[in-house]
Amino acid sequence: MCGNTGKTSVWFARVLAVLLLVSAGIAYRVSGHKLKVLGNEPVALTVPLSGFPTRIGNWIGSELPIPATTREYMERNFADDYFSRRYVNSSDKIWADIYVVYCSTRPGGMLGHRPGVCYPANGWLQETTEESQFTSRSGRQIECLMQKFRKPAPSLDEVVVLSFYVHNGRITTNESDFEGLLGRKFNIARDPSRYVAQVQISSVLESSVRKAAGDVVDLVIDFLPDENGKVGTSASIRSSGGNVKSTE
Repeated sequence: MCGNTGKTSVWFARVLAVLLLVSAGIAYRVSGHKLKVLGNEPVALTVPLSGFPTRIGNWIGSELPIPATTREYMERNFADDYFSRRYVNSSDKIWADIYVVYCSTRPGGMLGHRPGVCYPANGWLQETTEESQFTSRSGRQIECLMQKFRKPAPSLDEVVVLSFYVHNGRITTNESDFEGLLGRKFNIARDPSRYVAQVQISSVLESSVRKAAGDVVDLVIDFLPDENGKVGTSASIRSSGGNVKSTE
């Protein structure tokens, strides 16, 4: 009787193992299909970043091409939305490039996508990096990194880059805030309030960068879900033809 029981247990264990393998295979295929869908269908913001105003006070923006290496990195790492523009302030005779990228399909895809990596990959030499802050038009103190790069001799090109992240509505300059397991997981629920966005503002002069940041960043943040998942961008922005009047 004990011998039959042993044989039955072995048979049951083998059947269970086969069932577990089959279930695992099905789960893998379903998961793979979900990831494929996630990769092909970006998580959409309430108002896409393409709707960001091209005129903000005295700043007038025009589309700016993104380097091929940066675009390829973004596509591989699930960038869901972005814009890249050069804004010219005719009154102050200054300009600044503004680049914003939003990752929600896999928030951790933003890891490694920062000026200290991307600029050297495009031939720039990093000179300095310092923690800093600036004051937005609303009076908000915003932490940021201020970095300076230059092209190798004989070129005399130099650039100053201000950058920071927005992680689920909170501003940070530290990748460690979203590099954990949760940040690396895919956003299966397709919740747009689970995300990492990066803001970069660059120009040849630090004063130009700070001026643009002060005038524009409140509006950038307004496009992104806050800590409660709410978006501050109003319909009037879209209905205004992409223009925002100065509040000065």
